[in-house]
Amino acid sequence: MNGSIFSDSGHVMEYARLKGLYDALVFQVKKDFARVNLELILAKDPQPKQLQTVIREKVYLLLMERFPDYLNVMYAVDIPERALKQLELTDTVDVADQVTFLILKRELQKVSLKQKHRS
Repeated sequence: MNGSIFSDSGHVMEYARLKGLYDALVFQVKKDFARVNLELILAKDPQPKQLQTVIREKVYLLLMERFPDYLNVMYAVDIPERALKQLELTDTVDVADQVTFLILKRELQKVSLKQKHRS
């Protein structure tokens, strides 16, 4: 699975659903945020739009108020530094949206690899 096939967060989650990986994606996102003591408050079975919104809002808050925690999340999720350097630095809302996309792509890579190695 090549992460560059996706144009936005919606496509990542659509692909995850089609491949039966959406629940694993939600679990992985929550797990990586929890690793750095950050909780994502989601419904029991969050819809993709809710997942995307909750991640984006958390990233926005971290960028604005808790930058060290933002860096910890990037490390926990394993976002490559070069990907962060390639972000278009417009306003914080746009950056949060771009970072959400990076998080979802990376987390989908992780769950895809886990599934592939289980098979």
